[in-house]
Amino acid sequence: MVGLIPSRSISAPERIRRTVALLARRGYAIGPQRLADLCLGGSISPDEVRWTAAASPDLNLVDDVVVDRTSLNRVGEIRSRAAGHGANAATYVQMTRRFVRTLVEVAPFIRGVSIAGSLATGGFREADDVDLNLIVDDGHRHLAYVAVNTLGLAHALAHRNKPVDDLTRRPLAPRLMTANLILERSQCFPLVPALLEHFPQLAAKRAPLLLDTPVRRLPAALFPRFLDGAARMLGEAAWRYMQWTRRDSPDALARVAYVRATMRPYTLFDGPG
Repeated sequence: MVGLIPSRSISAPERIRRTVALLARRGYAIGPQRLADLCLGGSISPDEVRWTAAASPDLNLVDDVVVDRTSLNRVGEIRSRAAGHGANAATYVQMTRRFVRTLVEVAPFIRGVSIAGSLATGGFREADDVDLNLIVDDGHRHLAYVAVNTLGLAHALAHRNKPVDDLTRRPLAPRLMTANLILERSQCFPLVPALLEHFPQLAAKRAPLLLDTPVRRLPAALFPRFLDGAARMLGEAAWRYMQWTRRDSPDALARVAYVRATMRPYTLFDGPG
């Protein structure tokens, strides 16, 4: 994802440039302080970020946002998203906490949930959906997908008046709570060393929104692994229907295709098995 060269062996300016490039791939940019905290290869000084942005021909510090040349024309949009985040994020974070607590109560095979996407990166707008990354028991990825979307639809029906865009518009209710990435527990183990190699600061990072495991959960025996095959067929049919509803929005379809491409080989519904 980042490259074959160990991130900590690269110079600080190059690590900063690569971090900015990673953010730009997903349409984001951040200020010197946050970039210093999140920097590829480990946290550095915000002053080093500012110095690199001033000295590098490929980077610019505009309106307290570090961007590369390709993103210069998007600074206004990025700043607008940051302002929207400040106005809307707190309400949706609390909403997400309540949703996740209910989700893990009814789906005991879900072992971990984290907020991803714009709500995590600081660019959330009220028209956005909330992206969730899930860790689940082996053999339960599609069951988790169906659980998130079934509960998510019921939740969204109570928020029909939520603003939407081409990505979050749905026939019955807005797209609100979304399974962004679902990994089985065994899939996580190979990823941990690679993530810590590139982002060693994650080893000491605490979860700021940590929830206690609910005392009462449905019995895991209600969800044997063989049900995952049926869940796959149901989930894939629903997913393909949603893509069909976007058939007249090429920009939305292109965005979905791009995001899925960045998540391979962990996307659902890409092939057999």
